[in-house]
Amino acid sequence: MFYEWLSGFADDYQVFNLFNYISFRTGGATLTSMLIAFIFGPRLIRVLRMRQGKGQPIREDGPESHIIQKAGTPTMGGLLILVSMVVSILLWGNLHNPYLWIVLLVTMSFGLIGFIDDYLKVSRQNPKGFSGKIKLILEFLIASIAVYAFSHISATEANHGGMGLALPFFKNTLINLGFFFIPFGCIVIVGASNAVNMTDGLDGLAIVPVMIAAASFSAIAYLVGNAVYAPYLGVPYVPGTGEITIVLGSLIGAGLGFLWYNAPPAMVFMGDTGSLALGGALGSSAVATKHEIVLAIIGGLFVLEMVSVIVQVASFKLTGKRVFRMAPIHHHFEKKGWAEPTIVIRFWIIAVILAMIGLSTLKLR
Repeated sequence: MFYEWLSGFADDYQVFNLFNYISFRTGGATLTSMLIAFIFGPRLIRVLRMRQGKGQPIREDGPESHIIQKAGTPTMGGLLILVSMVVSILLWGNLHNPYLWIVLLVTMSFGLIGFIDDYLKVSRQNPKGFSGKIKLILEFLIASIAVYAFSHISATEANHGGMGLALPFFKNTLINLGFFFIPFGCIVIVGASNAVNMTDGLDGLAIVPVMIAAASFSAIAYLVGNAVYAPYLGVPYVPGTGEITIVLGSLIGAGLGFLWYNAPPAMVFMGDTGSLALGGALGSSAVATKHEIVLAIIGGLFVLEMVSVIVQVASFKLTGKRVFRMAPIHHHFEKKGWAEPTIVIRFWIIAVILAMIGLSTLKLR
């Protein structure tokens, strides 16, 4: 909105030329969403506490400390993140950019799925929510539309196959997956969404790695969408993806505001409303920028959480034995006696290390 209103005055007033710079608008989006989250966080928490009564139902098979410490904490705090993001994006984004709208719509659609799931959990006081199969079907449907749109736009604007898979550490290398790019992209988006969901089990555990990954991909989106930097680095040039930086910047700001209330001991949980939406934002950003494999590196913590669940389930079904004391893996360390803040901070450190490795692929080619 600011971009459309104020950039037109750049010829007459030099100061308005700032709105033509993605970096300036990203900074504005980050600060705006953070302030919105700070200001409206307490009000939303009060409303959620009044409406939800007992708060988010706690898993009976979970760590014993959760039943004592986390019972009664309201959920659906992801609403604070999503509202802050939407307002900020509408104010600072280029609303004519298709990539911005696709990533935003994936984020909001996944957030809506999570909201319905959270609502059912709270209203029924049952931690299972609604059918996992229905959730996956809806997520794959949304993701397939988004991936098709990405491939169509990139094929048209960049004049190259929109179905290409870029390989890290190799310059200007695209493997044409053809039709299989759509299911591949769907797996990336849905997998990222559910992996973040799996990680969201301790106060502050998910939101900080999400912000770290968002910061990494904001840099990637800016570089991939830049006609000068992309050829210099040997990465696929995808015009228009730089605007995704605005979306991710608003996510970082909203995440910082949410963390203020989610820091241990949490006043509110993001719930599936937040975790599914944020994972969807990361996954769709990776597909748009053709850095799907790099997402697996930068978001390696989320991958580890997801894999721990898969291994645990497969092992128990095949052998009747569990590999971990409890899955996802952060609960395994809780069962071993690690303090919650110790697990959270160490996982943050891992997320930073993985982000640095992922970003290094931009230059090591």
